[in-house]
Amino acid sequence: MAEVKKIAVIGSGVMGRQIGMVAAVGGFESVVQDISADAVAQAEQDMRTWLDGRVTKGRMTSEEAEAVWSRIRFTTDLPTAVGDADLVIEAATEKLDVKRSIFAQIDELAPAHAILTTNSSTYGSSFVADATKRPEQVCNMHFFNPALVMKAVEVVRHEKTSDETIETVMAVAKQMGKDPVLLNKEIPGFVANRLMGAIRTEAINLYEQGIASVEDIDTAAKSALGHPMGPFELMDLVGIDVTYLIRQATYEVTGDESEKPHPLITEKYEAGEFGRKSGKGWYDYA
Repeated sequence: MAEVKKIAVIGSGVMGRQIGMVAAVGGFESVVQDISADAVAQAEQDMRTWLDGRVTKGRMTSEEAEAVWSRIRFTTDLPTAVGDADLVIEAATEKLDVKRSIFAQIDELAPAHAILTTNSSTYGSSFVADATKRPEQVCNMHFFNPALVMKAVEVVRHEKTSDETIETVMAVAKQMGKDPVLLNKEIPGFVANRLMGAIRTEAINLYEQGIASVEDIDTAAKSALGHPMGPFELMDLVGIDVTYLIRQATYEVTGDESEKPHPLITEKYEAGEFGRKSGKGWYDYA
């Protein structure tokens, strides 16, 4: 099994910056890269604030926090980020052309032994593996939002992924303190999102039919099913734009009309009502 010491995360959005911090907390040298200098600066500020908060709450000593901080870097330069990486985690937007372009670039820049993974929750790694010359070293490593809290990581292989690659990625996830779930076959949405998608679809249908309010449906999910958040609260947290793009990408993969975003999701997406990030979604955060 390949030894992983250095991890590069491509994309410094909400997921990318958290994955980078998860790697650093897990003892790996970590670098978070993004083409946007503003995004990188925001990521660095957010992660420093998170780390300081751990110290304030007594969950980490100052020495431990500084040790973690010394293991994480932020950059806009892709060659610097992946040039000496043992594992690369792509956490860019859910747009296939963007992902394929990134994988073609990191394949050229990363060491020959490096494993290349995608955090995509929609596209199986076979959609990007053929953009590289190392398809056997490509798989999904799908974290859940918020990655600093959620324990699950879905590791998804495609037909050419090697056993060594899977063993290594599963071991890395465990060292990060995660509970990896292995999928031996690709399927759009993987396991957790397919389960959650069924609940989300039913919740929207119940609301659309006037059976119950958004608030009461969320209450039922929490009080009766023991969910930490209701489906509407979760959509607002993750981002209704993310939910829309994932459903749209799944439809493009399967061609199944039932996989398209629900009309109410599309309506909110087009109105820019993305949830917490925009100040309004299913709930008003103004």
